[in-house]
Amino acid sequence: MSQRYGIFGGSFNPPHNGHVEAVRAVVKKAGLAEVLVIPAARSPLKPAVEGPEAQERLAMTELAFRGEGLPVKVDGREIKRGGPSYTIDTIESLKAEKPEAEFYLIMGGDKLDELDQWKDWKKLINESHILFVSRPGFDFPATPEDLPAFLQPFVDEMEFNFIQLKTGKSIQFVKIPEVQTSSTELRRWLRSGQNVSQHMPLAVESYIKEKGLYRSVSEKISDYGKFTHFCAQVLSDKKAIQIRGFDLREQEAPTEYALVASGTSTRHTSAMAENIMRTVKEEFRIYPQGVEGVSEGRWVVIDYGSTMIHLFYDFVRQDYRLEDLWRRAPEIKLQIKAAPATTTLAATAGASTSKRVDH
Repeated sequence: MSQRYGIFGGSFNPPHNGHVEAVRAVVKKAGLAEVLVIPAARSPLKPAVEGPEAQERLAMTELAFRGEGLPVKVDGREIKRGGPSYTIDTIESLKAEKPEAEFYLIMGGDKLDELDQWKDWKKLINESHILFVSRPGFDFPATPEDLPAFLQPFVDEMEFNFIQLKTGKSIQFVKIPEVQTSSTELRRWLRSGQNVSQHMPLAVESYIKEKGLYRSVSEKISDYGKFTHFCAQVLSDKKAIQIRGFDLREQEAPTEYALVASGTSTRHTSAMAENIMRTVKEEFRIYPQGVEGVSEGRWVVIDYGSTMIHLFYDFVRQDYRLEDLWRRAPEIKLQIKAAPATTTLAATAGASTSKRVDH
């Protein structure tokens, strides 16, 4: 009988207890001989955010699983390979090394609906089994009709939490202990100085403190008021509509300044988000601390620490009426010019001149 190997990939930015518990559960329930934990060099489906270098994420991942008594090997092949990390490339390299092995790709249940966005996803379900683990708010599909439409033609049989595919591989849904933690939340907590000891292994927390990781981008921006005006100008240059800014310094809010703008379509909204992240990176040499919603383009949130940018598809903005939350906050009189924003404006906002390696 072929040995079963799990493949657990991700950014691990940073690794936390949820990652460890997910591996613990699938090893037990799927009978895996070993799990290869593989940090990505760069996820093709996620925008770049401020954070540690790839080698630092690899070191943290090794610390996270050390001493847990699990059959785990942390594998740095994707970081060594560099560039966008495509899972099918990793699986093919592993199959070349272990041609008799059966591989089980482990991923969060929330990834089920986006599987068709992965490179060569049809080839992927021919080469590997998939183990979807439960995530907060995710319900396992009960019938083939509950599956994404793109996957339904590949279903041979489905019983309880197990699907036999026509490719000869399988999909299994595995319930794991619920951990209300995400890497996105941890990055935010670390930057604001909150206690994270309950959410990650002590060795990882100690490494982060020792290396001074996850510092606020505020160290790179000396004047967030001017930075907010700069971002508004960039949005205007890309035809954003109804741009409004709010000064939240006297409010109970997680940020000091907020910008809200609309796009005429989800594609326009996503394009505006990608443009502002690219422009800020060029001028200030920083990535956002966090980004959500770019692929959907309905409501995109870009976190620059003391400035938070909310970009909506216009009809969605009307539903959420986000500005009502800040009705007591002073509205900023944005100084938007017809001409494109310049590097001079960026310099007055405190753009750093030091270079930084892209993640």
